[in-house]
Amino acid sequence: MNKNDFKLILIVLIVATIFLIIFKLTETKKDLKALVYYENKVVLTIDLNKEEQEYNVQGYNGNIKILAGNGRVKVDEEKSPLHLCSKQGYISKSYESIICLPNKIVIKIEQDKNEIDTVVR
Repeated sequence: MNKNDFKLILIVLIVATIFLIIFKLTETKKDLKALVYYENKVVLTIDLNKEEQEYNVQGYNGNIKILAGNGRVKVDEEKSPLHLCSKQGYISKSYESIICLPNKIVIKIEQDKNEIDTVVR
């Protein structure tokens, strides 16, 4: 590799960084909400655009504490044998979900309905 190769790599990295910064600055905040299901029925709808708050939902094994806000949600405390629900951590994308089988709880994130996800021709 000679000097020109390093210059080219540096220029590509700088341009990529500039595009990344522009993308992050122009990114609009989406209307996100979390839907909490118990036995396939919505028991709680949480607005994720607010500051982080604590919510309690009754599950199959007992009370479940959910932390939600700032565009993300997680199960903080729950009663199950291995505590798998609380170990999953935060989710913030619409394709992610928290599935808590021992408590029969599912948490999904839903975006604004007006946003186009894909176009198929």
